Amino acid sequence: MCVRPGIVLILIAASCQRPGEQEPIPGTYSYDLAFLNKHDKSLIELADPDAQARLIVSPRFQGRVMTSASSGIEGKSYGWINYDLIASRTWKAQFNPVGGEERLWLGPEGGQYSLYFAPGNSFDIKNWQVPPIIDTVTYSVAQQTNGSVLFETEAQLQNQSGTQFNIRITRGIELLSRAATEEELGMTLQKDIKCVAYRTRNTITNTGEAWKRETGLISVWLLGMFTPSSTTTVVIPFLPGGKSKINTDYFGEIPADRLAIRDSVLLFRCDGRYRSKLGLPPDIATRFAGSYDAEKKILTIIHFDVDRAGDYVNSKWEIQDQPYRGDVLNSYNDGPLADGSQLGPFYELESSSSARPLGPAEKLVHNQVTCHLEGDEGALREVAMSLLGIDIKELTEQK
Repeated sequence: MCVRPGIVLILIAASCQRPGEQEPIPGTYSYDLAFLNKHDKSLIELADPDAQARLIVSPRFQGRVMTSASSGIEGKSYGWINYDLIASRTWKAQFNPVGGEERLWLGPEGGQYSLYFAPGNSFDIKNWQVPPIIDTVTYSVAQQTNGSVLFETEAQLQNQSGTQFNIRITRGIELLSRAATEEELGMTLQKDIKCVAYRTRNTITNTGEAWKRETGLISVWLLGMFTPSSTTTVVIPFLPGGKSKINTDYFGEIPADRLAIRDSVLLFRCDGRYRSKLGLPPDIATRFAGSYDAEKKILTIIHFDVDRAGDYVNSKWEIQDQPYRGDVLNSYNDGPLADGSQLGPFYELESSSSARPLGPAEKLVHNQVTCHLEGDEGALREVAMSLLGIDIKELTEQK
């Protein structure tokens, strides 16, 4: 990973609050930094001294990006964090949803090649088990540079069909300069836009026997959890003619007042108040997706790899006729469950790699850039129109 002057890596070893300073305000980056530092002494912070971009990374929590800010330490914090679970310092048996605005998982979740259900177990929630390698294992820091950190770990996995996998995971995280962000987005940002952007490079290596299509494959799955408001809309462009291929029934059909699908863009209300999910297959997805919070004037963009001819794992909780006809991109809106309980509120933007047979020592790589832009709505309109195909002024006027 390259070393870029001007961006610094900070190992956080002590409380961020000095004597006499005011308590950090909830919702700010400084609040989340102080909270996480209290409960996780492994934290690494990447910060750009020439701007206000910074982010928090946790080796303890599988090398995930916990949160970021574009306006310095007192700026808004973009990632959703499960304060109660982290503060409890107690691991749950099935899954530990600590949050974080980008974490690494592995697919598929459901089906005969699932990594989350043991052989012979039915696809019932009581049998669902997140593998420790993406839930409780602390990742080793293999390399650090002025603007990046590289994690590495190894594991043995078994899918629902009984296939054994030996796997090495490497996950690199790099804070991007403003110039690098503009190059990634393919456009120049107006000067008054504040931004933070980072790239993750996620690699899985087969360290055992050959992986075969007929006995199950593995994909990289990246999930970003963000804090919603009542005015948050996920915006996903897609190729013309692809409207009928969008998957909108993960948890039942999404109500019409929460989803609008046009010729080449969809608008999905993600306010954390209604549990729903959608997905796009690789043949209609562009490499961009995002969200806009009209109240806070925050535009979020993800830019991810797409293999249009590739196999994408199907994660539905059932034995599948087409286990490699899954989605490259998903969005999830949290909401109350049937019993009234709720984990969030949060919403998610997710991307996945394709899955392919790997011989011994062969690798599969999936890249994603996450970018948060904050500023005057007029300045953000140009970005949204160029990358997402929507005038965000329209989203504001709908609220």
